[in-house]
Amino acid sequence: MSDGWIELLSGFFWIFIQVGPVIFLLALGLFVGGWNERRHIRSLDRREKELKHMVINNLKRITAPDSVTQSNMVLGSVVIASDYLKSFLTSLRALVGGEMRSMQSLLIRARREAIVRMLEQAVQMGATEVWNVRLEFCSISQMRGKRGAASVEIIAYGTAVKRA
Repeated sequence: MSDGWIELLSGFFWIFIQVGPVIFLLALGLFVGGWNERRHIRSLDRREKELKHMVINNLKRITAPDSVTQSNMVLGSVVIASDYLKSFLTSLRALVGGEMRSMQSLLIRARREAIVRMLEQAVQMGATEVWNVRLEFCSISQMRGKRGAASVEIIAYGTAVKRA
């Protein structure tokens, strides 16, 4: 083999060593991250169906307060991180601006999960209603100074009511 071919092959090998891990992580994010997201959505659909009997609203004043036998604050919180592919796509979108569609499902899943956890806590105390429901968005963060996944933190809270 001539020196020219050896240099060419070593150049290709060097490029593969540099780019290979990034391509691997993007592919891993595409397949494993997508599978994980679909599994989480199926779980949310099932759990929301089980909780459809619960009354949930954002009104501050409870109707017919005389019939309330117990009320407690209930809370559901969640932190969900995106996969490597979504973080990569988000960083590309940040360069040119615009809507970050790759992060929308992350926010939707986090909101749904926080509400479901709050309702599950209300069911555990025997409540059938949750009033004055509020959602707090804590942060979407990109790890500073390091390459890392974006994450979203959401807290859902309200007043769980048990009636006579």
